[in-house]
Amino acid sequence: MNTNTYKFSNATTLSNFRTKEVDEDAKKKLKKIRKEISELQDTMYAEGKYSMLICLQGMDTSGKDSLIREVFKDVNARGVVVHSFKVPTDLELKHDFLWRHYIALPAKGKIGVFNRTHYENVLVTRVHPEYILGENIPTVKSLEDLNDTFYHDRMERINQFEKHISDSGTIILKFFLNVSKEEQKNRLLRRLNIPEKNWKFSSGDLKERKLWSKYQECYVDLLNRTNTDYAPWYVVPADDKPTARYIVGKTISETLKKYGFKEPTLAQKDLDKLDEFKAQLNNE
Repeated sequence: MNTNTYKFSNATTLSNFRTKEVDEDAKKKLKKIRKEISELQDTMYAEGKYSMLICLQGMDTSGKDSLIREVFKDVNARGVVVHSFKVPTDLELKHDFLWRHYIALPAKGKIGVFNRTHYENVLVTRVHPEYILGENIPTVKSLEDLNDTFYHDRMERINQFEKHISDSGTIILKFFLNVSKEEQKNRLLRRLNIPEKNWKFSSGDLKERKLWSKYQECYVDLLNRTNTDYAPWYVVPADDKPTARYIVGKTISETLKKYGFKEPTLAQKDLDKLDEFKAQLNNE
């Protein structure tokens, strides 16, 4: 994205990570970060007070799937739950637009990853407002009702949703993987040129690509309206995948460290009997 055109006045742009620290050895540095995240998640689980929600947004080909694979590779499989939100099902459409996201939130001690998120409800539906009609909202009679006020109201409800879960112990980090239009073109061509990658290609990707500018405008609006202290947005340069993965991993690790998770200790009555418990096992 040309940041001279699209301004993120509130979200944190992490392009300044592109220093000597982030170069060709980003993959090697990520290995250390992965182990840190794994250990931190183990302790967070043992303490049982907090969970973490990672929200990933980005244009098609921005690298969300591979980032999830690489960043969380060393974390206990039971400690990370990934949800990829597709077109709402008939059941989901019978509920409020946040319902399917609420029931997918991570339990205390776990990391939840939303691959595409509740922000699709103010992004894709804003580019394609006709999708909203399927929700059968009483106050929406026609497309004319789907104006800026409607979407800004939804964004405020998203802010309230995130404040609620934050107050309940969910640590929220939101990442916009900022891939350029030229790099997206290269990645789509790669899917077409490499037979093993053909299955990833969809003609719909080209249709959405024609709406690039509209998507960027919507992203700028939602990033600036939904960036909060309790649920911050980070704009990550995503043309270089190893660097993007390292940036996201480092941000997650540094955030978790701030909470100073500690393993619980045994009750005093059990601590007083440790030698007795050891003896029972050794004498079996």
